Amino acid sequence: MMLFAQGFAPALRRSGAIIAAALLLSPLVALADESKLTLHTDTGDYAFNVSVVDTPESRAKGLMYVTELADDAGMLFDFKEQRPVSFWMRNTFIPLDMIFVDAAGVVKNVHVNAIPHDPTGIPSDGPVQYVLEIPGGRSVEIGLKAGDKMDHDRIAAGQ
Repeated sequence: MMLFAQGFAPALRRSGAIIAAALLLSPLVALADESKLTLHTDTGDYAFNVSVVDTPESRAKGLMYVTELADDAGMLFDFKEQRPVSFWMRNTFIPLDMIFVDAAGVVKNVHVNAIPHDPTGIPSDGPVQYVLEIPGGRSVEIGLKAGDKMDHDRIAAGQ
């Protein structure tokens, strides 16, 4: 029985260390708030409350069937890698601005006021990892343009 106890003690200490590390790191995970995003333009910094979609199913639905969107609300599409992407407005009831952003958070191009229900493709101008959809015309109101910066926890974490 003594051999079992001697072999068990180091394993118990290792387990305790792992649990302690997890408890110490858990506040850092709790600080991540993927619902907050900031766009930095020449006219100022603009905060948005966003829903993040990062699966093929959630990206396919996007903002379809949504009938209103607050000025500070949007949806962030994360493709988890840089690639050319294209969007359309089928089953989308409100005009949207589509902001195409690279993995570093740099705005590559902006499509203003996408037309509701229009099946025409709206492409990125090259590879991007993120697309932010906000209410139509809002990007013009805040002075957003290519080269501006987007901050979000996913960009900082390199997800």
